[in-house]
Amino acid sequence: MEQSSINPDTSRNTALFERAKKLIPGGVNSPVRAFKAVGGTPRFVQRAQGAYFWDADGQRYLDYIGSWGPMILGHGHPVVVEAVQKAVLEGFSFGAPTEREVELAEEIVRLVPSLEMVRLVSSGTEAAMSAIRLARGATGRSKIVKFEGCYHGHSDALLVKAGSGLATFGSPTSAGVPPEVVQHTLVLEYNNVAHLEEAFALHGSEVACLIIEPICGNMNFVRASVPFMTRCRELCTQHGALLIFDEVMTGFRVALGGAQSVYAQSIPGFKPDMTVMGKVIGGGMPLAAFGGTRAVMEQLAPLGAVYQAGTLSGNPVATACGLATLHEVQKPGFYDALGARTRSLVAGLTQAAAKAGVPFCGDSEGGMFGFFLLEQLPQNYATVMGTDGLAFNRFFHAMLDRGVYFAPALYEAGFVSSAHSASDIDATVDAAARFFAGN
Repeated sequence: MEQSSINPDTSRNTALFERAKKLIPGGVNSPVRAFKAVGGTPRFVQRAQGAYFWDADGQRYLDYIGSWGPMILGHGHPVVVEAVQKAVLEGFSFGAPTEREVELAEEIVRLVPSLEMVRLVSSGTEAAMSAIRLARGATGRSKIVKFEGCYHGHSDALLVKAGSGLATFGSPTSAGVPPEVVQHTLVLEYNNVAHLEEAFALHGSEVACLIIEPICGNMNFVRASVPFMTRCRELCTQHGALLIFDEVMTGFRVALGGAQSVYAQSIPGFKPDMTVMGKVIGGGMPLAAFGGTRAVMEQLAPLGAVYQAGTLSGNPVATACGLATLHEVQKPGFYDALGARTRSLVAGLTQAAAKAGVPFCGDSEGGMFGFFLLEQLPQNYATVMGTDGLAFNRFFHAMLDRGVYFAPALYEAGFVSSAHSASDIDATVDAAARFFAGN
């Protein structure tokens, strides 16, 4: 891998950022892109190919965010590009059904056993918001359970954090969200079985759904323990609440059947009632979905009383991109190779840190990974918050200066693609080792 020089030229990136800030709040169209958490100048991407992207100053970076997960095949995969180019020539958007919508739905349902029907939408936020509305409509209940550190998009009812005590309903974490909007949202500690059991004991008959990231990607990489997930399933079944898996990040990223297939290996017969998906199923284009059992999904309009709609839902170009991507990831050995490459990255970083006496730990599943400047893997948001933020910022910028682009925030997972080579991993570990050693 060619290395960027230490302190690379960022003059054009800086100029673009200054222009952007005059017209776009914070200069970005999604907050984490602003580098506010880590400081410095955000990189404006000019182009990307395979495991790399190039910024406005011509610097090349090894990309470990992959558009926050969708680019599981790397950038510009020829099969996907060909499918998209063909679709574009046929038309951008119709506002009417297409065969590809049906094909993509068939593919998703075939690959994820818990799904009997799906509705295509344009973003993970839209999918999670719609799934919760459907759960409330299907159960006739209002309360929802979520967990601190899990992110399910920026709809009002989900922008909430825990109150001061157990089973206290949330207060908004964003201005513009009235307290009464989140009064039915109960926020619990992730991986805390006792809190979960007490919450259902107090409110179980009023809970419409429990929504969870089975492997969190928004407090870095934290996975739900098998005992915790087992109790989530048992309590939802016992109290008539719907268990919603938010697999916007993990769907087709950690395994062909998503994170739910990983848990099914340890919990016999395990299935969520509903699933929210995004990112990989769109292959990098705006596409997401939510789905579940036929009995629940048939309560959506136009069949049922729960309304949901979208002008660009099932967009013909996005479905072409998603279908091509899903066909590629089903090739024999794809996930075995992807998982092995990702594990080698985490193992290499861990060994390099240990050699230098730097606190470090990491974890991965399939093509998704995370690491912490801690001695042990955290199990919840409070533990994640114990990470040394300033140390992470130094690490981030040292890697950036060496041509390696990790997420510009301590609390975000990373992603490896099938385009990342063994030499890419070695170069990344070598860059980290030099930083850990003080070079």
